[in-house]
Amino acid sequence: MTRALYGPQGFYRAGGGPVPATHFRTSAQTGVPFATAVLRLLTRVDRLLGHPDPLDLVDIGAGGGELLGAVHDLLGAVHDGARPLAGRLRLVGVDHADRPAGLAADIGWQATLPTGIVGLLVATEWLDNVPLDLAVRVDGVVRYGLVDPVTGAERPGDPLADADAAWLARWWPALPDGGRADLGRARDEAWAEAVRTLRRGVAVAVDYGHRYAERPTASTLTGYRSGRTVAPVPDGSCDVTAHVAIDAVADAGTAAAGGAGHLLRRQRDVLRTLGVSGARPPLTLAGSDPRGYLAALSAAGTAAELTDPYGLGAHWWLLQPVGLTAEDGSLPAADAAAALLADDGGSDVAR
Repeated sequence: MTRALYGPQGFYRAGGGPVPATHFRTSAQTGVPFATAVLRLLTRVDRLLGHPDPLDLVDIGAGGGELLGAVHDLLGAVHDGARPLAGRLRLVGVDHADRPAGLAADIGWQATLPTGIVGLLVATEWLDNVPLDLAVRVDGVVRYGLVDPVTGAERPGDPLADADAAWLARWWPALPDGGRADLGRARDEAWAEAVRTLRRGVAVAVDYGHRYAERPTASTLTGYRSGRTVAPVPDGSCDVTAHVAIDAVADAGTAAAGGAGHLLRRQRDVLRTLGVSGARPPLTLAGSDPRGYLAALSAAGTAAELTDPYGLGAHWWLLQPVGLTAEDGSLPAADAAAALLADDGGSDVAR
């Protein structure tokens, strides 16, 4: 999976191109409505941090740079009289792919995680592409699932190592004979590493996934190509992905943050709290401002897509505060994430 996605001929390096937007659509690729919500969240993080200079916005798995580019373009819409973001905000994209053409020169781009982040770290549909192993139960023994990288044919391998066996016992229901499961330990470790890059701020993971009570009865490993589901053959020709055990990831992030509380919410609920609405603009606007009406109508359509309970709106948002009370002491850590989603009526991104 690692080679198929990130190797020299992998999907994100060659097979799928540097911008795989033609293969699938993520929230980060939808443009202004999602970027506005992220920027609104960033202004709230900024206030809790006391308006630091610089303030970081780091996008992990930045793909084509759509989110950072949209935020960059929206900075003029920020209304915060204390210390405006413009001039303080440091935008950084993290991705294995090369820097996208046309990205603003003042947006950073690198292949590895930065350190000492003060601000907001966002990972939109990144964890589902963190490579993992499969577990298969054969004749009462749980083993690794091996795959032919050319044909996709599978066969059982060695019994699970202790660490993966412990993860499976803790986070996945018992497998019946012939059952398959996604071993999410690598995602937990990746998220914990990402959380540890923050000195002060909030880490946010946005992804499709499941909690223990709703865990699927089989592996969720699948492939995507040109907007369609295909067999997950790891030959570099398609995206290979699996749903995220989001409760396991949250537990790992909480431990990495020193026990600070976290918050899990569905995207449709988070975005509505952050002002994203699919309501149509009034028809009267069409007469007074036709271009404004068309723009508002397009934004409403995108907002409806982002909050669709059967689509992107069902994705999880995991908010993990890190060190928010270390300097100001004004907010209990357990309440920090919830406070970010409270409508405090303060200055924010212009609607």
